[in-house]
Amino acid sequence: MATYDQLTEWAGPGHVTRAGRDVVAGWRIPESMKTQLVEVGIPVAPRLIERVAVQSEADPALRTSRGPLYRLTQDTDPSTPAERSWFGVEPETGSVYFVLPDGEAWFANSGVGVWLDVLHRYGSRVTASELLSEPNGPEEYLSEEEEERAFAELNRLAEELKEIDPAAFNGYEGLLWPGLLDRWLY
Repeated sequence: MATYDQLTEWAGPGHVTRAGRDVVAGWRIPESMKTQLVEVGIPVAPRLIERVAVQSEADPALRTSRGPLYRLTQDTDPSTPAERSWFGVEPETGSVYFVLPDGEAWFANSGVGVWLDVLHRYGSRVTASELLSEPNGPEEYLSEEEEERAFAELNRLAEELKEIDPAAFNGYEGLLWPGLLDRWLY
């Protein structure tokens, strides 16, 4: 299981936010998942999480196609402020979903712990990669050789993430990770 120190190693100091114990105390998710949010925290992750925004309300506040979720993050695309996305956790099951601007919820991971493990693997791999970390900005195009190497890295990353949470790769439609990794270079 990912730790706070492992997350800060690649996300950087000040880029992992731990939830307050009092904030998640009333949430209807398994106790072990509350503990993970409090002790491990949520990292800012490249191309995925710009801002951790754990809701403070005891009832789920994020309205989605699956019903209300507890909000974990909130991101806004700077080019279109109306384009927001969120991560939220489902009451009772603790499953984590990625929520699109229209409220459509895509399955991300089968629980908070595996979500944090997947974020750790994803974030550490992306920040360490010359090809995936975008040091010169997303507007710079990759050569054909670099693109092939990036595809190979993405395929390895997808296999690693699938080992952590096979349910997150059980298909394509309505799942976050296969679509995100598939569209990376486009």
